Amino acid sequence: MNFDVIISRILAAEGGYSNNANDKGGETNFGITVAVARANGYLGEMRDMPESLARLIYLKRYVATPAFDRIAQINEKVGAELIDTGVNMGPSVASTFFQRWLNAFNYRGPYQDVFVDGRIGSVTVEAFRAFMTWRGLPGETAMLRGLNALQGSRYLDIAERDQNQRQFTFGWMNRLD
Repeated sequence: MNFDVIISRILAAEGGYSNNANDKGGETNFGITVAVARANGYLGEMRDMPESLARLIYLKRYVATPAFDRIAQINEKVGAELIDTGVNMGPSVASTFFQRWLNAFNYRGPYQDVFVDGRIGSVTVEAFRAFMTWRGLPGETAMLRGLNALQGSRYLDIAERDQNQRQFTFGWMNRLD
């Protein structure tokens, strides 16, 4: 699994430095918010943050810590989708979406429903492994569609609650694949 490729796609979607007053994430560079940069020890100006640090933050915070790498080892496309959603909405939100769909797809399936806690652990990993063995390629397709459906619904909720966020909605939706 080459996480550099996944991170390169995210960097292309996120772009470089931004400080849009309507962006609730605030000042960002390479999609990394100032709060996340500071939490990872970067104290410089955000516009000067090196891409190499952004890549390290992505690997730690959005791949390894939420265990999306374990999901990607089972299915690269689903793992990549969780990483991307985690970057955009937070790893806990992406994990919750994933766990909810594992349960929703589990009609007389070969695994127990998972506890929806927004954290990927061994039970969730093994449930996904069983799901993919059971459902195969159609399972991958359904999971990706389900994850994108929840992500799109959340974008709509955000845009309806705060009209200032509407300037981002078109780009958010075009990011889904």
